[in-house]
Amino acid sequence: MPTTTYHPPHTITPTIVNLIAQISEVVGRLTVLTDNSKELRLRRINRVRTIRGSLAIEGNNLSEEQITAILDGKRVIAPPREIQEVRNAIAAYERFGSWSVEREADLLEAHSVLMSGLIDDAGIYRHSGVGVIAGERVIHMAPPAKRVSILMQDLFGWLAATDDHPLIASSVFHYEFEFIHPFADGNGRMGRLWQTLILNRWNPLFADIPVESLIYEHQEEYYDALQQSTDKADSAPFIEFMLKMILDAIASATPQVSPQVTPQVKALVEAILGEMSRDELQAVLGLKDRKSFRELYLKPALEEGLIEMTIPDKPNSKLQKYRLTEKGQRSVRSPRLS
Repeated sequence: MPTTTYHPPHTITPTIVNLIAQISEVVGRLTVLTDNSKELRLRRINRVRTIRGSLAIEGNNLSEEQITAILDGKRVIAPPREIQEVRNAIAAYERFGSWSVEREADLLEAHSVLMSGLIDDAGIYRHSGVGVIAGERVIHMAPPAKRVSILMQDLFGWLAATDDHPLIASSVFHYEFEFIHPFADGNGRMGRLWQTLILNRWNPLFADIPVESLIYEHQEEYYDALQQSTDKADSAPFIEFMLKMILDAIASATPQVSPQVTPQVKALVEAILGEMSRDELQAVLGLKDRKSFRELYLKPALEEGLIEMTIPDKPNSKLQKYRLTEKGQRSVRSPRLS
């Protein structure tokens, strides 16, 4: 790729330096401690959270349970467009490892996958003006359509040449991408996807870190950070915001439990996704002995208040299923069980 003189303006603040140090430390620790036996379960859980977070920011109302059902090929009753958005996101993450962060053609292909069946110009830069609107207020008017192609070429040229730390480079790319707003629709989810792709090249751990779910929870701050960076003509506010979200997401992505909780209960809590029957849980955990499962896994988890029955007044019902309580959900998202 030809060299570029384009350098997106961004100041490296003490806060940014400190956050990079913290993130690098946690990433290093998690890379060493990650247990492959639970990695597949966590990957699935975090992938669902990532998809739900990214699409929820764009107004998709499907729950984690519904997204899981679509992932499993089950029928879901919901608006067709929202189902299509989820299917597209699942397809995009399945292709995740085949895309190169520095190939503009790959970004266009990724947009085509994400927006297939949703807009006519999937995978094609916009041909008209666009703006970011909140209510009746125009927050940002993107550059004219005729400038999009050259601006994107400059951005990819910078990304290929920059010596910035990937945590910084990914955030700068994300901000600049949103500023350019190169597509007619889908710019938010594409910007977040490409930042994750850049981070994944630095450390594969990021393929399954649900940063999107935290951005959704801090959606107003996300847009405020974008606006502050635009006002200052410096993406430092957005970099700081994204690094905080990344640090929080890493800290919550790999469940850990306190010493008084047994490994069996820990495994059960990590395995539950939505509502699951006893047979489904035993299958996921690879357990055949029903008595052992009841005494070592199910009963203690119920007594700890980490899971609950869906039909509590009929504990022996054939339709009985189990789900995480609020306490159990917190345990999956936080470093320690409450």
